[in-house]
Amino acid sequence: MSSEKIISMENVSFSYENTAQILSDLDIDIKSGSFVAVLGHNGSGKSTLARLANAILVPSQGTVRVLGTDTRDDEHIFDIRKNVGMVFQNPDNQIVAAIVEEDVAFGLENLGTPPDEIRLRVDEALKAVGMYEYRNHSSGMLSGGQKQRVAIAGIIAMRPQCIVLDEPTAMLDPAGRKDVMDIIGMLGKKYGITVVLITHYMDEAVKADRVIVIDDGRVLLDDVPKKVFSNVELLKETGLDVPQVTELIYELNKCGLELDPHILTEEECAEALASVLKE
Repeated sequence: MSSEKIISMENVSFSYENTAQILSDLDIDIKSGSFVAVLGHNGSGKSTLARLANAILVPSQGTVRVLGTDTRDDEHIFDIRKNVGMVFQNPDNQIVAAIVEEDVAFGLENLGTPPDEIRLRVDEALKAVGMYEYRNHSSGMLSGGQKQRVAIAGIIAMRPQCIVLDEPTAMLDPAGRKDVMDIIGMLGKKYGITVVLITHYMDEAVKADRVIVIDDGRVLLDDVPKKVFSNVELLKETGLDVPQVTELIYELNKCGLELDPHILTEEECAEALASVLKE
């Protein structure tokens, strides 16, 4: 993983007009090639954080930089959004064309990309998300999960250095959620794209390299998943759940067992319980 900062937030605070402060004194760096999950209960400020990352919003105080460029710099807003793509919760808000491949090509056409290059990138992006065979289908006839995959393809085609996904699976069924999460996992491995995933699903956050927990506009926890989710009582106090395996280990330890509180996966849990039973 590179040490280069894609996104840097320094002493960032934000409030909407005539409202209480949403974010307060945030200091967050997102490094190139990382997969960062951001957790928080409704109203915690995590979606506002996502919109600050690619200059949809600018901070009330402090500074947000994308690859060293201040997001307040209107002259470079095009480059900022080219480097940090955004995928929203509702794909219907992001799909603009009636035909799938035309939708994926839309952003490239706005960039002035040559037609031959557009064709190559659209085909590659649709294949990456498993939607190539639907390229001539009507966008409106797709399922929610398929629409979200097309929305992600549209961002992939533009080849950003970072993609920020704001609860992209919130409106999907379990099968759609799995498909989208498989694609999100592929973004870093295949394309080296930095991923910032805003989510309220603990099982999604477990897959990240790093988890940031936002509570009342401030960073409550920021560490690798094993360490963040071992803070079971603190997370519950903020209205968040923990992964089911973590919850099981926590309850067993309350009953007198001495299992590693950092266990996150079913496999690790099974091994730990097998070891206890042998004893």
